Amino acid sequence: MVGFETFLEAPSKETKGVMGYDVPEGVDIRGRYDPDFARILTKDALQFVAGLQREFRSHIKYAMECRKEAKMRYNNGALPGFDPATKYVREGEWVCAAPPPAVADRRVEITGPVERKMVINALNSGAKVFMLSFSSAPGWHLPEAHIFIDGEPATGCLVDFGLYFFHNWSAFRKSQGEGFGPFFYLPKMEHSREARIWNSVFERAERMAGIEKGSIRATVLIETLPAVFQMDEILYELRDHSVGLNCGRWDYIFSYVKTFQAHPDRLLPDRVLVGMSQHFMRSYSDLLIRTCHRRGVQAMGGMAAQIPIRDDPKANEAALDLVRKDKLREVRAGHDGTWAAHPGLIPAIMEVFNNNMGNKANQIQSVKREDAANLTEEDLLQIPRGVRTMDGLRLNTRVGIQYVAAWLTGSGSALYNLMEDAATAEISRVQNWQWLKYGVELDGDGLGVKVTRDLFGRIVEEEMARIEREVGKEKFQKGMYKEACKIFTRQCTTPVLDDFLTLDAYNHIVIHHPKDLPGSKQLDALEINFLLCDFYSTVSPCFLCVCSTVCCK
Repeated sequence: MVGFETFLEAPSKETKGVMGYDVPEGVDIRGRYDPDFARILTKDALQFVAGLQREFRSHIKYAMECRKEAKMRYNNGALPGFDPATKYVREGEWVCAAPPPAVADRRVEITGPVERKMVINALNSGAKVFMLSFSSAPGWHLPEAHIFIDGEPATGCLVDFGLYFFHNWSAFRKSQGEGFGPFFYLPKMEHSREARIWNSVFERAERMAGIEKGSIRATVLIETLPAVFQMDEILYELRDHSVGLNCGRWDYIFSYVKTFQAHPDRLLPDRVLVGMSQHFMRSYSDLLIRTCHRRGVQAMGGMAAQIPIRDDPKANEAALDLVRKDKLREVRAGHDGTWAAHPGLIPAIMEVFNNNMGNKANQIQSVKREDAANLTEEDLLQIPRGVRTMDGLRLNTRVGIQYVAAWLTGSGSALYNLMEDAATAEISRVQNWQWLKYGVELDGDGLGVKVTRDLFGRIVEEEMARIEREVGKEKFQKGMYKEACKIFTRQCTTPVLDDFLTLDAYNHIVIHHPKDLPGSKQLDALEINFLLCDFYSTVSPCFLCVCSTVCCK
């Protein structure tokens, strides 16, 4: 393990590869050389990443093939459900390792991208935990197009995990983890076999570092429909490394639509109507709480995406009231903590959780939710109720295009006083696609209009004009709105639904070097700091969302 002073040194001139990086055998960096990048992409760090890739790539490929097979079953009419083969796990009496003291109290977590202003505000927000995300397209499915190992792209999340862990595990455990850590969020999981891979990755990393088994801890985002039927199994596979599950509710809605893309009887209403009051969403949350507390770990609530409205006190108070009601529902249901996207929401959310939890670090022992033991597959799959409207189609289109434009330019996306993320664009995209595919009648307007390609084309033109008016002509021309419109429109009208919007969009920001090779935006200096050193000495424990970093332009 190289020390801090060592990995700040420039790579040896004698051993630099073609692009200037000192790389181990079988590793190819297909990005421009930069001394700052070389401080992260050291030979020893890349050797660790390559070891992870070589040991687990066949397992990852198998897991992705299993996803494809499940998708085919759902597209042929099958429904997801509890696996009879793992009934013994669901009914067994076992518990996960106890949460480490450093993260026993997670009542309010703030989450956001690695962006200077966001980080500074998060560190001073008063939240218990800061969860930072390096990109918006996480999961096993995303390759890292700039690091090739043995002739194929590395798995993005293994690159993120490997580089971060290699450079930071020691300092994090001393300054933040109280002898444990680092701590991670694991997104986009669909099956316990994927959790088993992560558990093995963690064990290999612990052996490399010479630290105790169970030092690394992770929270799994339950944000896909298939995963809700695997929660016990996921915790069981990670039982030495788990600290809980999280309700990734917007991605969960996206997954509901995607899973049932070939089921015209399961079309969603306008997405603004699909909230926690819907029976299938409430059932998902209640079962997650019951599962986590039964297994001795934390059940984290969903995101408050509101942004303070500083120029309209009345509207701001109305927005804060919605946040308070949502968080009151969560804490009374038994959630141990929740997420916020903006520092301005932290005091209001903290007050709600403090008033209801008191001095308890969490509700693992005090709220068991045994009533949720009776929830069935039918509860978790109940068709959402509500109408579909022209305004819903317009909002999907407008927000989807604006989010993709923000993603392409590497900026955050604050739209209509909400902090949007990829999940919002994904819901918008797949709902538009499904409505177009089945010629849905917009039954909420009283006009009986059906969604057609001609109608959608007209909506796109009108919403692009509205976007230009709202953002201003100069910003519109400098932004990538036209490119975003092409990507979003193509994805809404394609005959076969793409699994992820960002997989297509990723190809638009990848710029390999030299120029005749197909690559990406570079890490900024703050991202480098996060990967390199113990940046967190002034904030409560951090979780890193293991998602793919787009690096090395």
